[in-house]
Amino acid sequence: MADEAFRHPRLAAIYDPLDPDRSDLDAYVGLVAEFEARRVLDIGCGTGVFALLLARRGIDVVGVDPALASLDVARAKPGGGRVLWIHGDATTLPPLQVDLATMTANAAQEITDPHAWQRTLRGAYAALRPGGHLVFETRDPSKRAWEQWNRDSSYRVTEIPGVGAVESWVEVTEHNGPLVTFRWTFVFAADGEVLTSDSTLLFREQGEIERELLSQGYEVRDVRDAPDRPGREFVFLARRPAARTR
Repeated sequence: MADEAFRHPRLAAIYDPLDPDRSDLDAYVGLVAEFEARRVLDIGCGTGVFALLLARRGIDVVGVDPALASLDVARAKPGGGRVLWIHGDATTLPPLQVDLATMTANAAQEITDPHAWQRTLRGAYAALRPGGHLVFETRDPSKRAWEQWNRDSSYRVTEIPGVGAVESWVEVTEHNGPLVTFRWTFVFAADGEVLTSDSTLLFREQGEIERELLSQGYEVRDVRDAPDRPGREFVFLARRPAARTR
């Protein structure tokens, strides 16, 4: 199930204003060009920032997300009609033959159940054409990013048109091995409402991810650095093997 930040209508509506810098998506746009992809599946598309970025470039995009409130935000954006939005996940897709499937930001790490992760990889594999690629990012656990997730470093007040001032901050609530749980708090100055959103991320080791990809039939083509977080993330490029010709 999606976090409250994505499925609560009031929080979904402010997700983009609270995180306006999406330069992290530049690398994915570059990969679309690198692979000459014309059809893209955006798994965990959220409010549709990346999907619409591609659609404006003439790419045929399918965006899938389990959070209906986020999809409602995506559909209402200019150009929202250019994208096929699906309420669900990678295991509930219609037949597709895409050139590239992506999981941007924390989408891959938010799938913490091992069986759900395997089903997601299988669903993406089925959606790819032979020779198509799956690309996703995940944080390097050795960098211990969660140690910086606290109120002192994250507290801010954001003025949002039509909404007013919103206070927000994040705090880690539990750390259990590779699982890190944290809570975002949002305070709306207009009426004093306080909303929270709990999230858990799974910090997988590089070798573990490579083994999972291979077990689901992928070829691991490359593991790159994330340009927006150099030295702190892995970007996996996996491929569904091309169809053999006789």
